[in-house]
Amino acid sequence: MTTLSGQHALVTGGGSGIGLACARAFAADGAAVTIIGRNEHKLVAALEGVLAGHDAHHIVCDVSDEEAVAAAVETANRHAPLTIAVANAGIGGLSRFTATADADWRAVMQTNLDGTFYTFKHAGTAIRAAGGGALCAISSIAGLRTHRFMSAYCVSKAGIDMLVRNCADELGAQGIRVNSVCPGLVDTEIAAGLFATDDVHEDYLACMPLARTGMVEDIARAVRFLCGPEASWITGVNLPVDGGHHLRRGPNLDTFANMFDTGGNQ
Repeated sequence: MTTLSGQHALVTGGGSGIGLACARAFAADGAAVTIIGRNEHKLVAALEGVLAGHDAHHIVCDVSDEEAVAAAVETANRHAPLTIAVANAGIGGLSRFTATADADWRAVMQTNLDGTFYTFKHAGTAIRAAGGGALCAISSIAGLRTHRFMSAYCVSKAGIDMLVRNCADELGAQGIRVNSVCPGLVDTEIAAGLFATDDVHEDYLACMPLARTGMVEDIARAVRFLCGPEASWITGVNLPVDGGHHLRRGPNLDTFANMFDTGGNQ
């Protein structure tokens, strides 16, 4: 792929999982990288581990706080003008819809959807000042197909995909491309409960024409492509990277309903 030398990528939720894999892909291709997250220990470990030897920095920031995001973008931009931003930070949750607490609903929306909005808003302003570049969000198969007992998460991800399309329509004239990647089941912390439940994991695989679990590198390669010069005529795309899961149905999560009924997570 064409080098990203001279580019500067900001990645939220960059201390582990998909975010760290994206940061590594950018850094490996020559970009400076700033990773953002709430857990400083993870961020430092990432810099001392897979990002060691690269032009990489970290900022502790909660993306649900707009002032914190604005300050983080300003700090990152002082190191080098931002040209790429990936809104990856997110949280999940399981609950019957009618038992979903207002606080839980809002927490998912504030981190996933609002956090993407804040990242795009402030990083987009910096990228415009730098002459243009790319924004990319990490959405989900759950934004494309229903997942019972995951209403807040599904709605937040569907909202991200619409935000991407609207931003792409508006920001294209400013030289900014905007896309999202919609991962299927990927081996990350947020998906640990799905992997730990055998029948749920097996049903996910049954929904995929390419019946294998996704790896963080699968997602990072797609993000790297969409943010790089190879994708210079691509914007407003919500790209499924899910083994073809989007062609079929949402997973059977009835096992989790049984947990709720027997006094498990409400």
